[in-house]
Amino acid sequence: MGPGGESIETQEIWVERGGERLKLLAERALWWPAQQALLVADAHFGKAASFRRLGVPVPQGTTGHNLDVLTRLAARHGARRLLVLGDFLHSVHAHAVETLSALSAWREAHAALDITLVRGNHDDRAGDPPPSLGITVVDEPLRLDGLALCHHPRPVSGAYALAGHLHPCITVGRGFERLRLPCFHFTAEVGVLPAFGAFTGMHPVRVARGDEVYAVAGEVVRRV
Repeated sequence: MGPGGESIETQEIWVERGGERLKLLAERALWWPAQQALLVADAHFGKAASFRRLGVPVPQGTTGHNLDVLTRLAARHGARRLLVLGDFLHSVHAHAVETLSALSAWREAHAALDITLVRGNHDDRAGDPPPSLGITVVDEPLRLDGLALCHHPRPVSGAYALAGHLHPCITVGRGFERLRLPCFHFTAEVGVLPAFGAFTGMHPVRVARGDEVYAVAGEVVRRV
């Protein structure tokens, strides 16, 4: 880690999709310089609080950790926009005071950041974020230039789709050295981002011929 805890990127990984150049970040996000935008999927804010409300002992501080990562990414890249590809809040229990207080404090500190949420399946159940957070909420797909921003990974006519929902991962190694790593998965028509949230599960991708998979291992993104 570098000074202040920021991630050190030893090698920059860029892809071009829909005529747009995108940088893959080890923080499980994308940087879209043409839009001065950060893209994340599946933050699931309030998931840990939701589980604790049900009596399940889970880690504390995941919301604060995710917000700290967003702060560092926005500062590093000079982001003017944050585009969330669904599942911003985990459930109705994510409207708990502790979660919304943390989100409100963070939003006040980043009032100039334009935030758009493309609704996902968890957003449908949790409800839209409170208006006080100043987040524009839209249904999928949101078309911007050559890209279609979605939550569910399915092709969109006339654009390259970027989505979340699946929390993709890839297994590397063999035997006792096997390791599951979050990954970016790009097919010919759809790219799926890894889950941004610190407290989320992962699901193995099915890789077909011609697909591109980029694994996130700590502070490094590598094609596998």
